[in-house]
Amino acid sequence: MANFLKKLIENDKKELRSLEGVADKVISYADRMAALDDEELRELTESYKERYKKGESLDDLLPEAFAVVREGAKRVLGLYPYKVQIMGGITLHKGNIAEMKTGEGKTLTATMPVYLNALSGEGVHVVTVNEYLASRDAVEMGELYRFLGLTVGLNTNGKSSEEKRESYNCDITYSTNNELGFDYLRDNMVVYKNQMVQRPLNFAVVDEVDSILIDEARTPLIISGQAEKSTALYNRADFFIKGLKENEDYTIDLTSKSIALTDEGIEKAEKTFHLPNLYDVDNTRLVHHLDQALRANFIMIVDIDYVVEDGKVKIVDQFTGRIMEGRRYSDGLHQAIEAKENVEIENESKTMATITFQNYFRMYKKLSGMTGTAKTEEEEFREIYNMNVISIPTNRPIVRNDYPDLLYPSLKSKFRAVVGDINERHAKGQPILVGTVAVETSELLSHMLSQEKIPHQVLNAKNHFREAEIIIGAGQPGAVTIATNMAGRGTDIKLGKGVKELGGLCVIGTERHESRRIDNQLRGRSGRQGDPGETQFYLSLEDDLMRRFGSERIQQVWSKLNLDDEAEDVVIQSKMLSKQVESAQKRVEGNNYDTRKNVLEYDEVMREQREIIYGQRLEVINETESLKFVATAMIKRAIARVVETHTIGEKTTWNLQGIRDFAGAALVHPDSISLADLEGKTAHEIEEYLVERAMEVYKTKEAQLSPEQILEFEKVVILRVVDSKWTDHIDNMDELRQGIGLRSYAQNNPLTEYQTEGYDRFQEMIATIDYDVTRIVMKSEIRQNLQRQSVGQGSNIMPTRETVASQTEQQEQARRAQIAAMRMQKLMEIQKAKQAADAAEKQESPTEE
Repeated sequence: MANFLKKLIENDKKELRSLEGVADKVISYADRMAALDDEELRELTESYKERYKKGESLDDLLPEAFAVVREGAKRVLGLYPYKVQIMGGITLHKGNIAEMKTGEGKTLTATMPVYLNALSGEGVHVVTVNEYLASRDAVEMGELYRFLGLTVGLNTNGKSSEEKRESYNCDITYSTNNELGFDYLRDNMVVYKNQMVQRPLNFAVVDEVDSILIDEARTPLIISGQAEKSTALYNRADFFIKGLKENEDYTIDLTSKSIALTDEGIEKAEKTFHLPNLYDVDNTRLVHHLDQALRANFIMIVDIDYVVEDGKVKIVDQFTGRIMEGRRYSDGLHQAIEAKENVEIENESKTMATITFQNYFRMYKKLSGMTGTAKTEEEEFREIYNMNVISIPTNRPIVRNDYPDLLYPSLKSKFRAVVGDINERHAKGQPILVGTVAVETSELLSHMLSQEKIPHQVLNAKNHFREAEIIIGAGQPGAVTIATNMAGRGTDIKLGKGVKELGGLCVIGTERHESRRIDNQLRGRSGRQGDPGETQFYLSLEDDLMRRFGSERIQQVWSKLNLDDEAEDVVIQSKMLSKQVESAQKRVEGNNYDTRKNVLEYDEVMREQREIIYGQRLEVINETESLKFVATAMIKRAIARVVETHTIGEKTTWNLQGIRDFAGAALVHPDSISLADLEGKTAHEIEEYLVERAMEVYKTKEAQLSPEQILEFEKVVILRVVDSKWTDHIDNMDELRQGIGLRSYAQNNPLTEYQTEGYDRFQEMIATIDYDVTRIVMKSEIRQNLQRQSVGQGSNIMPTRETVASQTEQQEQARRAQIAAMRMQKLMEIQKAKQAADAAEKQESPTEE
């Protein structure tokens, strides 16, 4: 282990030496750039673009390009990047993570690699955690880029498709991670090429990279459509659950945050809903609603997990403390919370498209990021994103005092001590930033400070729109600011006059977060650019982290003090305590990493399938001449599958009637084919015969309209069928994912089972797409005014008169026969495999005497 750590440290030193060498080259161009006038400096941008087109690499251009940005920043922004900022910029250009402390100028650092990579003309995305920061940086840094001759776009939630497309076509685009992901999904749901907004993903610089690529990686982005389901059952389930008693009717496991009915609770449910057996297969939907009502009422906590505003339940981001506008819990949990809070229950939704941030950002040609806290998650960044974390030295030494944690016996005594500390510091004029984990805590503390008549500001999910205004004043003399985890992330707290002499900004943490990074971010608000500062964390034995993961050693130390219940104000302060808390945090971080890795492993199955569907879909949209090769391939595959599944075994057992029914329902006029046409032929001959008949019908349709009309007709059919089947498949895969964990009880690996079954279901989806496209292309009347429609909209394809009758009986018979044959084939395969396994087992096992 010691050798491993030594190797890591030596690698970091080697990397820093390399960065310093390149930075020195950049600095060597300083005088040359300073001698140019504004127009000459701007003209260098076009010169670099030409050199790139002629074969020079971005690495070749780096020293000069970085020097141009430095000079431009000095003239436009009045800022001149330090050597350490140049080193951070080189790290970003290499596709790694620059860990730079608060106040070291990450925003300015990013301008150099952003400018350099924009010279390629393929676009650069600068990704921020919220729209306020994206807008701020696009305006402030945009001045610099425009001065140097580049275009800058801002992509926000409220923009139209045309405005978004314009933003994405700029050299540099500022956006949030959510908006980028949703735009990607929406682009793969459009039906015309000109409706797409994004270009191919080239290079991204992710600000607060740990927040975006790690904290939010457990939650996938989902685009949903309405699904018609009654909301009455949510209210019934909620009414029943509210009457239950903890430990008697249900139990909660704090460590895993799981909840379940006891036997008594199950009996009550059966009595209330008049059921002989709650867990009968027919009651699956009710059980699901009861489970979600339990979670909503006893696991999900108002003002911590969510807030209720304007009659709506809104999710609070656990990592930033912000409201996640437009986001809803999936799988009926959001509706269950709406029932709990007695607000209008919105309809359940159907998943139309989904992707995780992990898989979205891994599609970029090159990905980089910056943050003040990434080293603790270095392994995850390397394994999942192939990015190394490079710790960039600070421009000036850090002189902040980080005091050991203070531990109190109860929440009450802890908060009393916090208020006392704030009172003392406020009296001498020292500014204070108080970090809280939840909205509820920030409001409790605010109430206590109001009682003490201490003026203060509160920054949480309920008033985040005043974030910039509050943060600007947080470093002024006497300022007291209470903030949830966001704590003005991405904005610097600048010290007012005379504050340095008072000890600088004091950061007080009211409890430790699950992740050390979040605590480090809070500490990092103080002591920027060599300023003085102080940080102090207050803990209690009743804190969530201490209750769930607190070390037995801490409990033992406390019990040895032999304190009675009256000893409320006793406090422990020691480095041992801080180490024990960090140990608990490491365990939680390990659990969270496993969760994220698990999400990614399962999503890998969907990623492969998604790329196939989206890739082929894009080919269809982009096709300008003919889709005959696609349509005929689908028709031939559909025929081949039906013939194969109906001609299993001896010829006497072949289901020729099923093949005839399929042909009549999906290929030709039902009166134009009979059993006699199929009898006496081999399976291959039957397949060739049906393909020949189908191609005759296809040619007849081709003769009816122009090639352009035929192309548009086929695009309409293929896109509509693919989109409909794909959204159904996503829902099916989600259901499979929810229940796959139970396979472990049968000693099967759930992930392997999910991969195998997911592949089978994907193949079944492809088969149904082929069948439906074949049936519609062959049996529909081709209209001249067909319009493509996005997924979720109705069909415009009208069947001809001859098809109406056949589509009710013959088509369904053919479909049922096809499915039955596929099932029979699968059963036969399973039976053969079982017989082979039994035979092998008999050979291996000794004969009984």
